[in-house]
Amino acid sequence: MKPIIKKLGLAAGGLALGALLSHPALAQTATGAATGANNPIPPATINKGDNTWMLVSTLLVLMMSIPGLALFYGGLVRTKNMLSILTQVLMIVCMVGVIWVCWGYSETFTVGNAFVGNPFTKLFLKGVDANAQAATFSNGVYIPELTYVLFQMTFAMITPALFIGSIAERIKFSPLMLFVALWVTLIYFPIAHMVWCWDGPDAVAQAALKGADALNAANADAGFLFQKGALDFAGGTVVHINAGIAGLVMCLLLGKRIGYGTEPMPPHSLTMTMIGASLLWVGWFGFNAGSNLEASSIASVAFMNTMIATAAAGLSWLLTEQIVKGKPSLLGAASGVVAGLVAVTPASGYAGTMGSVILGLMVSPICFFFVTTVKSKFGYDDSLDVFGVHCIGGITGALMTGILDNPAFGGQGIADYSSKPGTMVAGTYDMVGQLIIQGEGVLLTLLWSGIGSAILFFVIDKLWGMRVSAEVEHEGLDIAEHGERAYHY
Repeated sequence: MKPIIKKLGLAAGGLALGALLSHPALAQTATGAATGANNPIPPATINKGDNTWMLVSTLLVLMMSIPGLALFYGGLVRTKNMLSILTQVLMIVCMVGVIWVCWGYSETFTVGNAFVGNPFTKLFLKGVDANAQAATFSNGVYIPELTYVLFQMTFAMITPALFIGSIAERIKFSPLMLFVALWVTLIYFPIAHMVWCWDGPDAVAQAALKGADALNAANADAGFLFQKGALDFAGGTVVHINAGIAGLVMCLLLGKRIGYGTEPMPPHSLTMTMIGASLLWVGWFGFNAGSNLEASSIASVAFMNTMIATAAAGLSWLLTEQIVKGKPSLLGAASGVVAGLVAVTPASGYAGTMGSVILGLMVSPICFFFVTTVKSKFGYDDSLDVFGVHCIGGITGALMTGILDNPAFGGQGIADYSSKPGTMVAGTYDMVGQLIIQGEGVLLTLLWSGIGSAILFFVIDKLWGMRVSAEVEHEGLDIAEHGERAYHY
């Protein structure tokens, strides 16, 4: 999304409409508004370059899941569980893709209420064909709705694949798949709706021309956190905090791996983890810069911020590790890279370049503290540090977005679509107020996902059983669950 598209000031009545959130607009068919003295909204157009960029971004985000995340996680587990983690990631991607086109897209990006869309409005993608168009973040600029569906599908695919790292090496495959299907339906889709669903800039501008009542009605169609003005360019709350807190809840309820804390459980292939981390970094440019929905200058802002925050975070983690442990490690460097990617995600289209450098430098010591000191202190077995990196990194990025978006710190500022579509409104950034709003978004995500995940896990565990037997855990999930081995010697 364009970071300059954030807050919609209500010209009539002095009421605040709320901040335009980072990325996904509510898909809608363009009406081709006529221009004129009383209607400054340009006619709806689709640019082939924008569409090409979004299709490429979709491929990049898919690459983050398979093979990126699969190899990153696969290298971190023990040899006997390598194929299980690959199978879990691959099948989550496949299953969630089918769910998305059946009811997930409709539940996320149609008008229902402030907390969830209507899963029946576009059930089975009803009405979404080659002629349907989706709003971006510029007046009069649209992309094919099928492109938008595809792009958002890849976000839904990767989010539940992230939290399996918390419960790796001890989870049953079939109950996990049921958990994921219910989790995306009851937790991911509603949170994505609350954060990203709105009617688009043209709808807001047109409503403003009709007066305060129409503008209030347009605001009421948006998601709950969108209405409040929470900023999340590409998924700090929707993806990383959401998955990270779910992972913590699951690992606590599932219990520790047999031998955890008493026997070594080193990664079996850091080479593979390095390859996976590198693929994640490359794919993340589609994740963040693609979230602008247009091949415009703000896509370049998000691209630059993704590059430099990640580099700073990788360097910062290695320096922290050098100071604390005396030896820099490849695992630490890869962890820092991922932490930087996570932290910059919500801020990528809002922050300035140097603000992103600062964000990258600060997030790694914070995440390092959680994956070492806090994890050791409380003794939970978050196998692949999903909570310490994704949830804590996501919280850091979400809160810092409220600071780094400030034009005084090089941020992108605020645009007012209700009175002057797409133009900057100088001197109106309320940093303290935005920080409070960011905190509310973080808290709601933690509660919704944390409580919802606990309930889902508890019910499925009681009805089916989520954990493999001790014998299976000793043997390894590859043979016991899938009848295959990753390696034959």
